[in-house]
Amino acid sequence: METQYRLPAEWEPQDAIQLTWPNAATDWQPYLKDIVVTYIELVKAITKYERVVIAAANAAETRSVLQSQLSQSTLARVSVYQCNINDTWARDHGPITMVASNANAKNKILDFKFNGWGDKFRWDNDNTITRQLYDQDVFDCDWSDNTDFVLEGGSIECDGKGTILTSSQCLLAPHRNQPLTKEEIEMQLKKRLCAERILWVDHGNLKGDDTDGHIDTIVRMAPDHTLLYITCDDPQDDQYADLKALENQLKTLRGADEKPYRLLPLPSPLPIYDDGDRLPATYANFVIINGAVIVPTYQQPDRDATALATIGRAFPEYDIIGIDACTVIRQHGSLHCLTMQLPRGSLK
Repeated sequence: METQYRLPAEWEPQDAIQLTWPNAATDWQPYLKDIVVTYIELVKAITKYERVVIAAANAAETRSVLQSQLSQSTLARVSVYQCNINDTWARDHGPITMVASNANAKNKILDFKFNGWGDKFRWDNDNTITRQLYDQDVFDCDWSDNTDFVLEGGSIECDGKGTILTSSQCLLAPHRNQPLTKEEIEMQLKKRLCAERILWVDHGNLKGDDTDGHIDTIVRMAPDHTLLYITCDDPQDDQYADLKALENQLKTLRGADEKPYRLLPLPSPLPIYDDGDRLPATYANFVIINGAVIVPTYQQPDRDATALATIGRAFPEYDIIGIDACTVIRQHGSLHCLTMQLPRGSLK
């Protein structure tokens, strides 16, 4: 019998989270110490629940940093591999892993092309990180070369039941997969991701976002037919009208059962600027792991608390963990952007 594959929801069982470690040759150089502190916090949080796989430009140096910061029991759940890298956004250059329906079959890694969010930044090394890890026997998966198609992990959300949520502003943006039309891109997503339905969102692009509107910054899928989405409560904010249009569009979306989604609104952080540029701070960029959700916080106690509580409503049986993401957003991403989950059965 031919093996069937399925793209799992992020809240399904995982083997590990992949990170790509920052170093002085990346854009993190001006605040390298601060971002390493954030990464250490992430590793400490994740390893309470599952393993961490790290791609690092200098594996020996990274191991030394980890050894100075982590307990032996935590270190036992961390593996570091030498890789050539440009940057650290594992969500977008990491493997998209399909799970096999046949218990005797291996999961399958889909290695899509990463091109720096439409040739905005250098990407030659990042585009090969998944293959570099695969060649070092990190994964117990079959391999599928999809590098003829540009797809970033942050640009898709999945419910594990055949529905993919994405944003038209990203997947139709220049320098991705032109000259393919929206209909042709939808066909490719269904074919490659074994999907039955593609839901397109047309609003919600944040100021300062380099990704052309990744779905994981604006709308996230959660169990029990739930969507968490960002809102804005200030009519004077430049993002107010677009986020209101987003909310109105989400009210029209239907699941495979034709029922509307349960909608849980997340607040927007008060605007955060760096050198006069607004940064794309968002609470939607949370990380789901085995038994916990790691939520970005922004040193705004009231809004941080509201976001943590709302995400707790979507994941009532999970530990909800806040980690300060103020350094991460200086490079225009947040916590989910730094991570890529490896579903159960993916690691050697």
